[in-house]
Amino acid sequence: MNKKISMDDIARDLNISKSTISFIINGKAKEMRISDKLATRVLDYVKEKNYNRNALAQSLRTGKSKIIGLIVEDIADAFFSSVARLIEERAYKKGYKIIYCSTEDNPKKTIELINMFKGRNVDGFIITAPKGIETEVELLVAQNHPFVLFDRYFPEIETDYVIIDNLAGAKMAVEHLVAEGFRQIAFITLASDQTQMAERLKGYNEAIKAAGFKPQVLEIKFTSKPEKVVQQVSAFLLKNKDVDAVLFATNYLALQGFEAINRQNLRIPDDLAVVAFDDHAFFKVFNPPITAVSQPMKNLSENLIDVLFKRMSGGEDTGSSVHKVLPPELIVRKSSVKSK
Repeated sequence: MNKKISMDDIARDLNISKSTISFIINGKAKEMRISDKLATRVLDYVKEKNYNRNALAQSLRTGKSKIIGLIVEDIADAFFSSVARLIEERAYKKGYKIIYCSTEDNPKKTIELINMFKGRNVDGFIITAPKGIETEVELLVAQNHPFVLFDRYFPEIETDYVIIDNLAGAKMAVEHLVAEGFRQIAFITLASDQTQMAERLKGYNEAIKAAGFKPQVLEIKFTSKPEKVVQQVSAFLLKNKDVDAVLFATNYLALQGFEAINRQNLRIPDDLAVVAFDDHAFFKVFNPPITAVSQPMKNLSENLIDVLFKRMSGGEDTGSSVHKVLPPELIVRKSSVKSK
């Protein structure tokens, strides 16, 4: 595994002093009467190692940027914004600042953001990685950039990650609905092969099969506009009038699903029970309040920062990755409880 270039590396490999290297990297070769030949030799070495000169100059001056790049799917989303805020608080206590960016689940944009952060010489990354950036993630590993994935990961790539047990969360939601006496339980999810969505679908299917029921799944494109989602959910409920309970795979699908439920003049939970994966601040004030699979955001943020800081400090064995899978919690509210 390649290591980050350092002043010691250059000094050792080129057999010159660290002060000379610093002058060259910071553009002071002529001022310090350093020969063009030696300056070119150092700069060619840096270029060969594929490092940004400005970032390296800053690194040589200060050692660290004290900045962490946080790359998420959508910083406006309630889940990501809540986790980001907690990460920011914990990082600040350790003397670090956070720069946020949203990917919109776009691999091209994600790669551009990672490279932008590299250019700024951030000390580490926290990334919700979309499919399509596997090569870039492998490059981060090869270049020994400290980073940790969260919310989803790549099973085929050995990296640090912190996630929740999505399979268990979906299963506990279905098992709760079954225990309440619901039998036609549908799952409305995103058409996605990302690990978190795949695990939620798997958990739903396993729990439905264990209960002896038939799975009923509606998959919606991630890029669908809100009105399109409402129309698809409405059509699904109209076509499947026997459905007596719905598990939504995300809180934003649930929020759009409520409009569809209203359009069908269905009452929650009398006509249709509802559970959402990912709690939302509004769920407890809805009428009725909405049952949710809650992600442990404080625990997530603490583990993300702890794993990243250990990696940045060299506290983790570089030959092994840290995999943390945290348990979710089912918060039962009136939307999924049968009227007695």
